[in-house]
Amino acid sequence: MSDAILVLEDGRTFAGRAYGATGRTVGEIVFNTGMTGYQETLTDPSYHRQIVVMTAPHIGNTGVNDEDPESRRIWVAGYVVRDPARRSSSWRARRTLDDDLVAQGVVGISDVDTRALTRHLRERGVMRAGIFSGDALGRPEGERRPVDELVAEVLAAPPMAGADLAAEVSVDAAYVVPALGPGGTPLDEPRARVAAVDLGIKSMTPQRLAERGIEVHVLPATSSIEDVLAVQPDGVFFSNGPGDPSAARHEIDVLRGVLDRRIPFFGICYGNQLFGRALGFGTYKLRYGHRGVNQPVMDRTTGKVEITAHNHGFAVDAPLDAETVAPFDGGRYGRVRVSHVDLNDDVVEGLEALDLPAFSVQYHPEAAAGPHDAAYLFDRFLDLMTTHHDGAGSTPDAATTGKGAA
Repeated sequence: MSDAILVLEDGRTFAGRAYGATGRTVGEIVFNTGMTGYQETLTDPSYHRQIVVMTAPHIGNTGVNDEDPESRRIWVAGYVVRDPARRSSSWRARRTLDDDLVAQGVVGISDVDTRALTRHLRERGVMRAGIFSGDALGRPEGERRPVDELVAEVLAAPPMAGADLAAEVSVDAAYVVPALGPGGTPLDEPRARVAAVDLGIKSMTPQRLAERGIEVHVLPATSSIEDVLAVQPDGVFFSNGPGDPSAARHEIDVLRGVLDRRIPFFGICYGNQLFGRALGFGTYKLRYGHRGVNQPVMDRTTGKVEITAHNHGFAVDAPLDAETVAPFDGGRYGRVRVSHVDLNDDVVEGLEALDLPAFSVQYHPEAAAGPHDAAYLFDRFLDLMTTHHDGAGSTPDAATTGKGAA
């Protein structure tokens, strides 16, 4: 194993060993507190352009299988672990994690004090970083590159603020996930049809919808409101995804077109942030974000506390304590309330429109690696579509065009 170095934009460095592919990678460095689910984390498109630090000390124990990926590839820009498994031990494993990282060109580093690194990021906030190993770490004549040179490369990387990334991770062409009945058999007549806009969708999301008898048409992030309406949907879904929601002007315009037509809407994670901006609220970057499978969230409708999976670095800036009129266009979308809140830091974790058939959550009810406390939200979406079936797809008033500044 060759040497490697992790360099943060503030100049702090961590020495370690190369893990996965060798070379150079830069991106925003974030930490994930999950004790399980590393394969799902690696293949979550929301981690596009991010270097992920795993706070769990042992990674790779169960290897990699072909059933658990959340998308078609690994999306993380880089990977930081403390103690990689010497061998995988699972009857489901097809290869080692190290093999998969090498095969997909993911540059990583191991033997890092991830506790010290995580404390640094909690105190200073997430920032840009780079991992350097192999030829990227040393000059041809064998000398190590000076740290200030490596820091300069890190600082040249684009920040996450202002990044519009959904189109980079989305599918190029639409596809359909058929509705399923008892035992997983396809239904001849789906209970509902959903247009799901792929902003970085995880494979488990259309699966959770299909299990409830919903036919899911997954559409590219570049889809227009006309593309969405062509599906003749009973409901519209906006997925999770990477980037800064303030930069997603196209997607926000499409979402306003959905809201103008009173089509039932459900958004998850990035979809929640875009819903907030479509309503006229602001969004802001969290100091170090929520990433893991252990965040306590209260559903204010029921008073129930759920343990939930998160992966977000931005949040919606909406009033916590009372319903309010959505600010966009003089209150065009009526009243809104914060439906879910994080009990650790009072971050908005869900929005509910009171005069429209629309709601969203910031966390991941589909969480493939668990927990599954919030799976009921898919049932809530189906109930919403069933209740408003007659009004779905109706023509908007002349005054409501679905256009406007984000």
